[in-house]
Amino acid sequence: MDVELLEPRGIQGLRGLNTAELLEADRMREQMIARLSASASLGNLRAAMRVLTSYAGASHFLLARYDLIQEQGLDFVVTADWPFDLVRGLAIELSSACSRSTELEKCLSLLQAKFVLLPDDLDVPEGASRQYCSVMFNVGRTRFALVMLLPEGFIISPDRLREVGLLAAYCVSLSTGRDQKADRDFELTERELECLFWIAEGKTSDEIATILGISRNTINNYITSVMRKTATKTRSEAIAYAVRNNLV
Repeated sequence: MDVELLEPRGIQGLRGLNTAELLEADRMREQMIARLSASASLGNLRAAMRVLTSYAGASHFLLARYDLIQEQGLDFVVTADWPFDLVRGLAIELSSACSRSTELEKCLSLLQAKFVLLPDDLDVPEGASRQYCSVMFNVGRTRFALVMLLPEGFIISPDRLREVGLLAAYCVSLSTGRDQKADRDFELTERELECLFWIAEGKTSDEIATILGISRNTINNYITSVMRKTATKTRSEAIAYAVRNNLV
């Protein structure tokens, strides 16, 4: 599809800008990426997708997991601000399109802008176009798609959508990494948590051994296991990790 580049709200086009304006555009982009990083680092994908949606000039976003797409159920939705009935109708549309695509076609479509008209029987929010755009990306082995509604009459370039797809992948990856780190907390055994608590209290291995009534070597093994699971190298780093994650 041939599309004309119209810049998103709040982002000026680069053509014809002087040096000062180019520097300002770069500064605004850096601020946007900083906001994305902050939101994704906290696991707030919804906030991150709002930032990306605004950057793209879209009015609504939906982040979908393609491995969960099916005609019934909305498990495929990671986060969205689309109206509920529209999401339910889109599930059938996405499921049908996914089943018709070969694996090669799916691979070739990664980070490629796609524009599709919504079925006539679906209602769209006031001011939004019936044409939605999407960009697909992978995070590890999981395939995602960021699906956006555009304002009526608004056209976005495939290059901008590709950039948005790359930034979306970064956000999901950062958020997923945070969740995996949080999941690691629950792998600590009760004894490991006890040892972590006492080293945070400044106790030595001999003192912890006396408190818990077990050998010094066993205490050291527990502490070594804690550092391995928390990806820390010293007791001080393990204590800092425990404080950051509310383990002590």
